[in-house]
Amino acid sequence: MLGEVITILELLDSPNANAEKVSTLFKEYNVEISVKTLKTSKGKTDVVKILIPGKNDSAPTLGIIGQLGGVGARPEFLGLVSDSDGAIVALASALKLAKMHKEGDVLDGNVVISTHICPDAPTEPHDPVPFMGSPIGIKEVLLEMIDEKMDAILSVDTTKGNEIINVKGFAISPTVKEGYILKVSNDLLNIQERVSGKLPVVLPITMQDITPYGNDIHHINSIMQPATVTKSPVVGVAITTESAVPGCATGASHPFDLELAARFCVEVAKDFTSGRCKFYDEAEFQRLLQLYGSMRKLVGLEE
Repeated sequence: MLGEVITILELLDSPNANAEKVSTLFKEYNVEISVKTLKTSKGKTDVVKILIPGKNDSAPTLGIIGQLGGVGARPEFLGLVSDSDGAIVALASALKLAKMHKEGDVLDGNVVISTHICPDAPTEPHDPVPFMGSPIGIKEVLLEMIDEKMDAILSVDTTKGNEIINVKGFAISPTVKEGYILKVSNDLLNIQERVSGKLPVVLPITMQDITPYGNDIHHINSIMQPATVTKSPVVGVAITTESAVPGCATGASHPFDLELAARFCVEVAKDFTSGRCKFYDEAEFQRLLQLYGSMRKLVGLEE
C-alpha cells in the first residue's frame, strides 16, 4: 500500500490542499463522496466522507476516521505536519479499498472513511510538546465525520507527542464503548501481528483520555474522542515514535509506518465486515452493565 500512501502524501502536501482535490482523485472509482466545509472566525476545514459499498447492506459496517487538527500549520510551519498522519492513513485506506472494489474484490459490508483537511490550522501549548489545534471545535467536526451506520470505528491519529509509548510504528488501544475501557480485542491484536510481522503494541489509555475535550483534564491526544459522540465501539490506531515529536513538526511523517497502519485498517475492514473480527465481547459488556451500570455520563453521551 506504499503507492496509495505516497499518492495521498503528495496530494495533501500543499497550501491548497482541500476536499475538491480528494474528490477528483476518487472520481474514477465506484464510491460515494460527500464534502462539507466548516467555518469559524479561526478558519475553515473540509470534512470528507467516503463510502465504499459492500456486497450486503446487512453486513457490519466499519468506520475509519482520520483524526487530526490539521494537515498543515501555515504560515508558522511550511509543509505537512506530523498531525496529518491520521488523514493520510484514512484516505490511503479509502484509496486502496476503492481500487479493490473497482477490480472486483468487494468486501461483504460497507466501509465509511471520514477525515477533514485544513492546511493552515493553529497550534496550541501542550505538555511535553506542542499540539496542533483546529479552527473548528472537535465535537463539531466529529459529529460530521461519524456516521450512524458505523457499527465499529477505527480512530487513526498521530500519537507521537508523549512520553508513555516509545515504539516507532503503530499501536492499537483497548476498545472503548459508552464510557467503558474494555479489554484489547484479540482479533485486532492478531491482525496487527500479521500485518507488522512483530509482536503487537498496545497504546495505554486512561479514564482522562476518553472524557470530552474542553474539561481542563489532560488527554494523551484526541485519538479516543470519537468515543464521546457514539455508542459504537472505538479502537484507536496510533502512529507512534520512539521519541516525543510535536504534532506541528514537519518532516516527521514516515511513509513505511503510515503504510503499516493503513494496511492494518484495510485488513480490519475485510475481517470485520465479514464477521471474522470482533471489537469486544458483547456478553461481557452486558455483564459489566448489569454489575456496575452505565458509564455514558463519563464520555458525555446521553442516556
